[in-house]
Amino acid sequence: MSADYPAHREVDVVLRDGSTIGLRPVRPSDEASLREFFDELDPDSQSFRFFSGAANLGRIAHEMARVDYGSRYGLLARRGEEGRPIGHGVYIELEHGQAEVAFAVAEEMQGHGLGTILLAHLAEVAAENGIDTFVAEVLPQNHRMIEMFRESGFPVDVRSDADGIRVELPTSLSTKAIASFEDRDRLAAVEAVRAFLEPRSIAVVGASRRPDSVGGSVLRNLLASGFSGALHAINPAATEVQGLPALAGIEEISGEVDLAIISVPSNKTLAVAHQCAAKGVRALVVLSAGFSESGDEGARRERELLDVCRTAGMRLIGPNCLGVLNTDPEHSLNATFAPGAPSLGDVGFVTQSGALGLALIDLAAATGVGVSSFASVGNRADITANDLLEFWEQDPRTRIALLYIESFSDPRRFSRVARRIGRRKPVVVVKSGRSGSGARAASSHTGALLAASDLATDALFDQSGVIRAETLAELLDVASLLSSQPLPRGPRVGILTNAGGPGIMCADACEAAGLEVPELSEEARAELRAFLPSEAALGNPVDMIATARAEHYRRALAALARWDGIDSVIVIFIRPLLTEAGDVAEAIHSVVEDLPRRLPIQAVFMSPADHALLRETAAVPTHLYPEEAARALGKVVRHVRWRERTPVVPPHLIGLRRVEAAAVLAEGLAEGREWLDPGQSARLLDCYGIAMPDSRAAVDPLSAGQAAKEIGGTVVLKAIGSQILHKTEVGGVRVGLTGAEQVAEAAQDMDDELAHRRLEREAFLVQEQIDDGVELLIGIASDPVFGAVIACGAGGTTAELLGDVQLRVSPLDGADPEGMLNGLAMRPLLEGYRGAAPADIGALRGVIARVGAMSEAHPEILELDLNPVVATSTGAIAVDCRVRIRARPPRHPWPRTWD
Repeated sequence: MSADYPAHREVDVVLRDGSTIGLRPVRPSDEASLREFFDELDPDSQSFRFFSGAANLGRIAHEMARVDYGSRYGLLARRGEEGRPIGHGVYIELEHGQAEVAFAVAEEMQGHGLGTILLAHLAEVAAENGIDTFVAEVLPQNHRMIEMFRESGFPVDVRSDADGIRVELPTSLSTKAIASFEDRDRLAAVEAVRAFLEPRSIAVVGASRRPDSVGGSVLRNLLASGFSGALHAINPAATEVQGLPALAGIEEISGEVDLAIISVPSNKTLAVAHQCAAKGVRALVVLSAGFSESGDEGARRERELLDVCRTAGMRLIGPNCLGVLNTDPEHSLNATFAPGAPSLGDVGFVTQSGALGLALIDLAAATGVGVSSFASVGNRADITANDLLEFWEQDPRTRIALLYIESFSDPRRFSRVARRIGRRKPVVVVKSGRSGSGARAASSHTGALLAASDLATDALFDQSGVIRAETLAELLDVASLLSSQPLPRGPRVGILTNAGGPGIMCADACEAAGLEVPELSEEARAELRAFLPSEAALGNPVDMIATARAEHYRRALAALARWDGIDSVIVIFIRPLLTEAGDVAEAIHSVVEDLPRRLPIQAVFMSPADHALLRETAAVPTHLYPEEAARALGKVVRHVRWRERTPVVPPHLIGLRRVEAAAVLAEGLAEGREWLDPGQSARLLDCYGIAMPDSRAAVDPLSAGQAAKEIGGTVVLKAIGSQILHKTEVGGVRVGLTGAEQVAEAAQDMDDELAHRRLEREAFLVQEQIDDGVELLIGIASDPVFGAVIACGAGGTTAELLGDVQLRVSPLDGADPEGMLNGLAMRPLLEGYRGAAPADIGALRGVIARVGAMSEAHPEILELDLNPVVATSTGAIAVDCRVRIRARPPRHPWPRTWD
């Protein structure tokens, strides 16, 4: 067996210490490099790898370079494409389904997790080539290799015999193994980010004497932040910069450098990066613009910069970024060129936009939101928001994560990380790009529903428990509520006001946000009635009228807080002639300090001057408008509901024939099809236990009539062809037909209509007609960012018009099928609307789960459209099915450590 070089298997990975290396398949031309690598191994490593200290290394290198990318496959680990090898892994098939695996790792790289990474990548390739078992012969004294196998996450069988230790393991990754690799990814991300936020020494390359320049501002901010480590200014044109001695280059620094901040023109950045690599710098923040954001030349320059970093194992934030900031007193640093600095707090910020980063720092200070750490990742050539999230997960100083993102680098990793973090620390995101102007053209109903909206992003966020803010102001409103108040226990809101109109507006906004505004109990009314004027409205909102004094606010707020019929309170104040805003703010503060129970309180002072006073005095989230408070609270309550949801394990689906389904798809691809033919589509669904009506394919009107006779009863006639995408729009469907003669006549009429439209028909499909039931659409669409997205919605010919659809990003969890059905506006139709028999909800859940399993197992499926799926009281049946396919896209194996 031989094959072309699998270039898609080239991948960069992160080691345990946060540094990076490159992995690529071995080429036959690597024989000399392999010989050199084997020669440089220390004696123990040579003995352990080759079972002898006097092995013929030339012959072994020749054998290791003899690869066919199927039964013989090798991997080289390097520092950059041109760097020398630092690790080698290989498997060689022994017999069908079994291969021997072996590794060699350079002495300086041992203990960094490289062997485990090589094993994982080899295992995935072997599994795809039909090899299900690895075996390895290990010398008993090679303890490190034996422990590597044991700790890899693979279920390992270790046996001793006269020749040594025999290790046997499967090549497929178990749930435990995947979790193990995810944990390694997490630890690597934490160590990488730590190099930026907790450095012991910093060099500012491009440090300027002009404080208004970027390099000058960064150095000024670092000095002002009280950074306690070694700080070096690099400026070859100066002898002193802002009180620090200026050095001509980073190589002149006598000690180690953890972090370099680079602020030089983009055409000089590569030379500086090379100097940092030679110095052994761990991390770079490149502030300079002029890279991929500026065109092809800049993109080339960015690729070269990243290659320098990967070759040296350095990590990179940027280029084209604002910098990083940490308010931790033990690691205080402000390596940004922002004019201001935020206060210390518990909110982590990350942004793709440097300009918005500047705005966020100023707005956070203005709204009282304190920051634990901040990073502007710019073009995110290396470090991304996902890495910051993994750092914040273990950071005890960070309780909330705020993100501004324009696009996803790795949405699956984001979902996995956000879902894990969100159980303990809320993740709040502003993502730009809601419009569909950039959506690709889609052929099926499912694809059109996805492309016409931003629903895929919303689905990802909903599944992951992420709070999506629509604006930066809303982002900070939510952050202020989360940072300063306890989480609400439920959706019930009490509204306290001194003016009826704002109270009514607040109540409307609360209900629009999914909150409840319950009537007060008689006991709560009685307590309020005892001190409020008789004109006060005591329902909810509680309108104390314009004569309400600060003392009224204090007593009324305390009474609402004592009532267990609400979970949060919004206090509204409009300044009348007599009551001072400062007195009301003090009253709110006094109640908050002595609450009888923990519940979130927000305040709305509808005057800019009063709003600022309240923020300084009342110690609660403050707003100018009641709608702002309601929207922020609604988003937090929705997050709390997600957090309280018990994770549901996906059901075990019986009778799935994945191998047979893969053969059906392979058949379609071999025939050069973009769409499976009706027979192939039906076979694919049958492999996943999804029912279809009795159907027959026919080549002409006469055979269509014969097919109808064989089926019997009432039938549907459909035209099939690659040009016929929406059959009803081109006259490609006839319903309510009976008998061979009527079907044959309808088929002839259909051919005439299609010929008039210049559409080519490939076949007819004659199908048993399903008359009773509710029509739904269930399908798969391939999003260019998110991958497979599962859709469920109102079906039939009006699917796009109605737009009643729920989406989930694959893979589904056990609660998703039910959640999708519950989220549909048409859900009452499934429950027996106006006397109709209820649909079999369990059967619908099963179809959604099976479609989800199909999407995970077969990335060759570009679109799948089951429209309609007819839900009856006794089951669910897919009346029509279209499947669009493509060759399987390249897949990077585990561990997925690079975005």
